[in-house]
Amino acid sequence: MARKPIKLSDQLRQAIDASGMSRYAIAKAISLDQSVLSRFMAGKSGLAVENIDRLGELLGLNIVAAMKPQANKKTRAKQRTVNRGEHL
Repeated sequence: MARKPIKLSDQLRQAIDASGMSRYAIAKAISLDQSVLSRFMAGKSGLAVENIDRLGELLGLNIVAAMKPQANKKTRAKQRTVNRGEHL
């Protein structure tokens, strides 16, 4: 069974924690109210795209696609059948 991917917001929280910077310093550096960052870190609210952009720039973050291309329905049906050991 495939692992459930980690949400982007959770990855951002991890990056903030791993940055070595205090939350106060991060909030100040990106002109964000400290309470907004605190609520985000607690999972109680999200962040505006502009704030995500500033955080990404401050922490040197980039999004890297790690998605598998999706097969069409016919190919997926064949894969399921083969995975069950049946013959087509």
